[in-house]
Amino acid sequence: MVVDSKRERVDYPRRDEEEFAAEVAPVEVNNRNTENDSESDDMSAGRVAGYIGLGIGIASLFMWSVILGPIAAVLGYYAYAQDSRTLGAWSMGLGIVATISYFILIPFVR
Repeated sequence: MVVDSKRERVDYPRRDEEEFAAEVAPVEVNNRNTENDSESDDMSAGRVAGYIGLGIGIASLFMWSVILGPIAAVLGYYAYAQDSRTLGAWSMGLGIVATISYFILIPFVR
Protein backbone atom coordinates (compact mmCIF):
# COMPACT_ATOMS: atom_id res chain seq x y z
CA MET A 1 0.00 0.00 0.00
CA VAL A 2 1.42 3.35 -1.05
CA VAL A 3 0.51 6.52 0.82
CA ASP A 4 0.30 9.72 -1.17
CA SER A 5 2.22 12.34 0.86
CA LYS A 6 0.91 15.27 -1.22
CA ARG A 7 -2.66 14.77 -0.08
CA GLU A 8 -3.88 17.34 2.48
CA ARG A 9 -5.91 16.54 5.55
CA VAL A 10 -9.42 17.85 5.39
CA ASP A 11 -9.90 18.39 9.15
CA TYR A 12 -6.59 20.20 9.71
CA PRO A 13 -5.79 23.15 9.76
CA ARG A 14 -9.01 24.47 11.22
CA ARG A 15 -10.73 27.27 9.47
CA ASP A 16 -12.27 30.42 10.91
CA GLU A 17 -15.83 29.39 10.10
CA GLU A 18 -16.02 26.93 12.98
CA GLU A 19 -18.25 27.61 15.95
CA PHE A 20 -17.24 26.97 19.52
CA ALA A 21 -19.36 25.32 22.16
CA ALA A 22 -20.95 27.33 24.97
CA GLU A 23 -18.47 25.91 27.47
CA VAL A 24 -15.64 27.73 25.72
CA ALA A 25 -17.39 31.11 25.73
CA PRO A 26 -15.99 33.63 28.22
CA VAL A 27 -17.91 34.24 31.43
CA GLU A 28 -18.90 37.78 32.38
CA VAL A 29 -17.00 38.67 35.52
CA ASN A 30 -19.43 41.36 36.74
CA ASN A 31 -22.44 39.04 37.01
CA ARG A 32 -20.45 36.37 38.77
CA ASN A 33 -19.13 38.76 41.43
CA THR A 34 -22.59 40.03 42.36
CA GLU A 35 -23.87 36.47 42.71
CA ASN A 36 -20.98 35.58 45.03
CA ASP A 37 -21.60 38.68 47.14
CA SER A 38 -25.26 37.81 47.68
CA GLU A 39 -24.37 34.20 48.47
CA SER A 40 -21.76 35.29 51.01
CA ASP A 41 -24.29 37.66 52.62
CA ASP A 42 -26.79 34.82 52.95
CA MET A 43 -24.12 32.54 54.34
CA SER A 44 -22.96 35.11 56.89
CA ALA A 45 -26.55 35.76 57.99
CA GLY A 46 -27.06 32.03 58.53
CA ARG A 47 -23.77 31.77 60.40
CA VAL A 48 -24.63 34.69 62.69
CA ALA A 49 -28.07 33.24 63.39
CA GLY A 50 -26.44 29.87 64.09
CA TYR A 51 -24.00 31.31 66.63
CA ILE A 52 -26.73 33.33 68.36
CA GLY A 53 -28.98 30.26 68.42
CA LEU A 54 -26.14 28.16 69.83
CA GLY A 55 -25.51 30.69 72.60
CA ILE A 56 -29.20 30.87 73.45
CA GLY A 57 -29.43 27.07 73.32
CA ILE A 58 -26.60 26.68 75.82
CA ALA A 59 -28.16 29.35 78.06
CA SER A 60 -31.54 27.60 77.84
CA LEU A 61 -30.06 24.51 79.46
CA PHE A 62 -29.51 26.51 82.64
CA MET A 63 -32.26 29.15 82.75
CA TRP A 64 -35.67 29.96 81.23
CA SER A 65 -35.85 26.68 79.31
CA VAL A 66 -39.42 27.22 78.11
CA ILE A 67 -38.63 30.67 76.68
CA LEU A 68 -35.08 30.31 75.38
CA GLY A 69 -35.41 26.72 74.12
CA PRO A 70 -37.95 27.43 71.35
CA ILE A 71 -36.09 30.63 70.41
CA ALA A 72 -32.89 28.60 69.96
CA ALA A 73 -34.76 26.00 67.92
CA VAL A 74 -36.26 28.63 65.60
CA LEU A 75 -32.92 30.39 65.12
CA GLY A 76 -31.31 27.01 64.49
CA TYR A 77 -33.89 26.21 61.84
CA TYR A 78 -33.24 29.56 60.15
CA ALA A 79 -29.49 28.93 60.19
CA TYR A 80 -30.03 25.41 58.82
CA ALA A 81 -32.15 26.80 55.99
CA GLN A 82 -29.41 29.35 55.17
CA ASP A 83 -26.83 26.55 54.61
CA SER A 84 -25.16 26.80 57.99
CA ARG A 85 -26.11 23.20 58.69
CA THR A 86 -23.88 22.31 61.63
CA LEU A 87 -24.63 25.38 63.72
CA GLY A 88 -28.32 25.13 62.88
CA ALA A 89 -28.52 21.48 63.87
CA TRP A 90 -26.77 22.10 67.18
CA SER A 91 -28.98 25.09 67.97
CA MET A 92 -32.16 23.18 67.15
CA GLY A 93 -30.99 20.18 69.15
CA LEU A 94 -30.09 22.18 72.25
CA GLY A 95 -33.34 24.17 72.11
CA ILE A 96 -35.45 21.04 71.78
CA VAL A 97 -33.56 19.20 74.53
CA ALA A 98 -33.88 22.17 76.90
CA THR A 99 -37.61 22.52 76.28
CA ILE A 100 -38.34 18.79 76.64
CA SER A 101 -36.16 18.49 79.74
CA TYR A 102 -38.12 21.31 81.36
CA PHE A 103 -41.41 19.44 80.94
CA ILE A 104 -39.87 16.18 82.15
CA LEU A 105 -38.06 17.60 85.19
CA ILE A 106 -40.59 20.21 86.41
CA PRO A 107 -42.89 17.65 88.14
CA PHE A 108 -40.00 16.60 90.39
CA VAL A 109 -39.42 20.17 91.60
CA ARG A 110 -42.93 20.83 92.89
